[in-house]
Amino acid sequence: MKLLENCRFEAVNSALSAQLGDYKLCGRIESYSCKMAGQDKQLFKRMNIDGSPSDLQALSPPQASRLSASPSLSRSVSSDSDGSGMLCDAISRKTLFYLISTLNSAFGPDYDFSATKSEEFSREPSLQWVVNNVDSNLSATASEVYGPLRNILWSTIDEEINLSECDIYSYNPDLVSDPFGEDGCLWSFNYFFYNKKLKRIVFFTCRAQSANAPGYYDGVSSALQDELVLFDGD
Repeated sequence: MKLLENCRFEAVNSALSAQLGDYKLCGRIESYSCKMAGQDKQLFKRMNIDGSPSDLQALSPPQASRLSASPSLSRSVSSDSDGSGMLCDAISRKTLFYLISTLNSAFGPDYDFSATKSEEFSREPSLQWVVNNVDSNLSATASEVYGPLRNILWSTIDEEINLSECDIYSYNPDLVSDPFGEDGCLWSFNYFFYNKKLKRIVFFTCRAQSANAPGYYDGVSSALQDELVLFDGD
């Protein structure tokens, strides 16, 4: 996976890195091309050594169904980016490879997700639910930062990936492999917006961490107006 430069994402990411009283907000949005690099090709071969890239793998139920306790959502019929007419609790090996490679690119070399199982991912059936969940977390924890930033954030993601054409996946890891699983993490989310036509993934990851947590550090910016200067010319 190749990281694609986006100066508007850089400005949003600066605003999402803020020290806010007793906790720290740490978020970033990155765009990746699905073109395989050297290590990606090796992982792709390993993942398909006993099958085909189109073979389906089981996913966990969507976050939306788990949080709303609505079983109908987890079994709704939809179409995977690389298949057709299947339940939304399955994913092709090829798409799973893209998600794992994105995590390796985003969090490497400190973490290696090559052995990550498909059950650690979910497909979210509703863009609006994902938007509402992100809005809820960030508004409750960092309303002074997120309020002025919200419309810019979502419009910037939409311009990069065309949200209406995307399949949306979430990463729901165990506490051992979760980069955000350390003590003091109040909440975290990891969303992948995958546009098959563009062969691109936008990865949106964010967490709120208590100031009393091990590894908490200073030096992050809370001056939102300064961070958004790149948008003034638009």
